[in-house]
Amino acid sequence: MTSKEFLPYLKCVGTGPKRNRDLSKEEMKTVIQAFLKKEVIPEQIAAFMLGWRVKGESIDEFAGAIEVFDEFIKHDPLPNSIEFGYPYDGKVKNPYLLPLTAQYLQKFNVILSLHGGLLQPAKGGITLKEICDNVTLPANVRFYDRKDYFPELYEFSDIRAKLGLRSSFNTIEKLLGISQSNTAIIGAFHKPFIEKYIALYKDRYKKLIIIKGNEGTPEIFSKCSITIVENDEVTEMKVDPGAFGIAYSKSREPITLERSLELIQNPGDELIKLARLNAAVILFLAGKINTIEEGMLELKSQIRL
Repeated sequence: MTSKEFLPYLKCVGTGPKRNRDLSKEEMKTVIQAFLKKEVIPEQIAAFMLGWRVKGESIDEFAGAIEVFDEFIKHDPLPNSIEFGYPYDGKVKNPYLLPLTAQYLQKFNVILSLHGGLLQPAKGGITLKEICDNVTLPANVRFYDRKDYFPELYEFSDIRAKLGLRSSFNTIEKLLGISQSNTAIIGAFHKPFIEKYIALYKDRYKKLIIIKGNEGTPEIFSKCSITIVENDEVTEMKVDPGAFGIAYSKSREPITLERSLELIQNPGDELIKLARLNAAVILFLAGKINTIEEGMLELKSQIRL
């Protein structure tokens, strides 16, 4: 595709409310292939990204983009793993629980598949990659770096950083099927995204779990809802740390990478309790235990590694 040939696609998202229209799945596949193959100029990519976000994305458009991603991603099958979907714009106010949570899951043979990369706009938080690059991860955690598993999308980072705004890619880069896991756990911040995630991913995983967690991650810091999609059935449950005697106070101030690492390496009692609760929830969702309460009791006897 040439830059001139791309103009009709750009007009779909860049001519204003009266003439903008949703692209078909096949049209979007053509657009994303042109982006990843660098067949169009960066200015057109940036213009399309902005226009697409402003127009509003359709499920068919998202689905088309994801199907093209499948063609470029370097897959690494990881049997019996759970894929976790973290946002690429990072966490701003609270540390990551995952390195602590994963330690509690080792004896249950729960394998965690994680992926991350450079910070993407617009929240400006600390990325999962920064954490995974600076801590010793438990043996049951596999981290995939975008520059290795999907270099074509990694090279979009410069354009996205210069644009400085959240893009449509923020929504669909959190679950990419790198390890071809049967179960996926993704974080959500805004309720409307839960329905989008169900539509996009319910047929890509045998079990899809959406946690309305801390800062859009799948980490539970306070009372939250969890949506479970399995065998075309959708169920919802609530988890409240207070019900388990946890009184952790979420930060209202920005956190530095150094402080986040310090809290992971030397966690206080309440943070340890939160990690234990998150592990118990994962074990329950994975069918390893009958109740979260049962998991909390069993995990309490473990010595943190």
